[in-house]
Amino acid sequence: MRMSQTGDLWWKTAVVYCADVQTFYDSDSDGIGDLRGMTEQVEYLADLGITCLWLMPIYPTPSKDDGYDITDFYGVDRRLGTHGDFVELVRTARAHGIRVILDFVMNHTSDQHPWFKSARRSTDAPFRDWFVWSPTKPKTNPKDVVFPDKEDSIWELEPKTGEYYLHHFYKHQPDLNVTHPGVQEEIARTLGFWLELGVSGFRVDAVPFLFTPDRVPADHHHIRFDPKRYLADVRKYVTRRVGDALLLGEVNLPYKDQKTYFGGADGDGLNMQFDFAAMQALYLALAREDARPIEGALRRRPALDVTSQWANFVRNHDELTLDQLTDEERQEVFDAFGPEPGMQLFGRGLRRRLPSMLGGDGRRLRLVYSIMFSLPGTPVLFYGEEIGMAENLDVPGRLSVRTPMQWGDDPSGGFSDAPPRKLTRPMPDGLYSPERVNVANQRHDQDSLWWFIRNLIRLRRQYPQLGWSTVEVPRTKPRSVLAHLAKEEDGWTMLALHNLAPESALVDVSVGEVEPGSTLYDLLNDRSEHPVGKDGSVQIEVEGYGYRWLLLHRPGDRPPQ
Repeated sequence: MRMSQTGDLWWKTAVVYCADVQTFYDSDSDGIGDLRGMTEQVEYLADLGITCLWLMPIYPTPSKDDGYDITDFYGVDRRLGTHGDFVELVRTARAHGIRVILDFVMNHTSDQHPWFKSARRSTDAPFRDWFVWSPTKPKTNPKDVVFPDKEDSIWELEPKTGEYYLHHFYKHQPDLNVTHPGVQEEIARTLGFWLELGVSGFRVDAVPFLFTPDRVPADHHHIRFDPKRYLADVRKYVTRRVGDALLLGEVNLPYKDQKTYFGGADGDGLNMQFDFAAMQALYLALAREDARPIEGALRRRPALDVTSQWANFVRNHDELTLDQLTDEERQEVFDAFGPEPGMQLFGRGLRRRLPSMLGGDGRRLRLVYSIMFSLPGTPVLFYGEEIGMAENLDVPGRLSVRTPMQWGDDPSGGFSDAPPRKLTRPMPDGLYSPERVNVANQRHDQDSLWWFIRNLIRLRRQYPQLGWSTVEVPRTKPRSVLAHLAKEEDGWTMLALHNLAPESALVDVSVGEVEPGSTLYDLLNDRSEHPVGKDGSVQIEVEGYGYRWLLLHRPGDRPPQ
């Protein structure tokens, strides 16, 4: 690891935490989380070990799509607070060693945005060309409809003009025409505004939708618009404003397509992308108790330039998408973790959180997070994962996993002093209610999931090489055991073993050629040492649903920390 680069490329060793302000902490007892409440909980995030806070949208919104329908890209929704509150949050977070990145929706606006309200009035109205229009209704490929339960087309008639506007998402979210210089300039101005307020970058929503052919209006086909070139221009712009600014992209595509969004050899595209392929393969592997699906994904994972990074995650704020699996594979995951129709969404994913999917099995829960944190790349947590929060299936759609954070064991979960009926959304009940699952209890119990996640984060920060390393997947048996090597160019090596089955397994694996006298030191469990043969071979037992992080220690190396 080149130590001179670690500060400039801070995202390589970050631990990212995604939070929704309106469901995190309510400071004024109105039942809605707010920016001041988020600021009050910065100490909690610092104690957990978080180094980057990703905020879901905070902009003014009609909230028909939980804030992703925006009416003012420069504003702060008044229910959440003010610009002053936002700046205070950024300042407080930075004082605790935490950077803040902001969700940015480049793809569309709300139909209540002033631009679209103007554009829809007439064919020659101001801002008309800032959206994509067609005089006739183009055909829609059903695969292009993001929300098939609500929409059957990506084109909607505007009665006032008799023309159709493009909307890849809901009809109340018209797509922006990013080929238009005015739109490009406004996007840059918006990004620059928030950078001036102290953010360290952006999570860019729905990136591939900027690249679809239907985005170029029919009367603009003479324009040579290269979306990837435009993405590179955005990267250059934000780094001119803030030299180490981050662009974290949501790009749910196969690896071969995803790689292009990082840009060329110099990484002139997105800095970081979520590894959707490995995430989906992980769930298939868990369903089968067979490591081969995730082994295959990790072997296909492309190597990146030094400035780029993969983001590892167990789930995000949307449905748990499984769209890269085959129909048969997806059904296997459904059968294992979401067999009831009400647990599924759009036929492509699950609207559940991990603890309930695993039936509350704490061993498997820890196994999954050990896998995520041990992989080369940057770990990303969704709020509440650290305490094992579950979903509330009574809440419709994707919002089932966006219930209020459970801080305490009272009926409102310590989230608010307001009564439960006034909360943003109702809490889960039963086994996963705040009475049973909450921060306060787990912070006082060193055997809790919270402490386990905290210790994994401490190990990640203690060994920043994990963020700089590349992954290798050696051949091993039995099939239930995932073995992967994290290797850094200076020779630093860690072997991780994860047993996806309930029976213990004796694992034969090789770490490659090593110096005589080398050992593997157990960082996570009993701190035992395991001698390694000259050919790098080692035999280790891993208990059912067990996990080991084994640091290669050569003669002459400093003792492991």
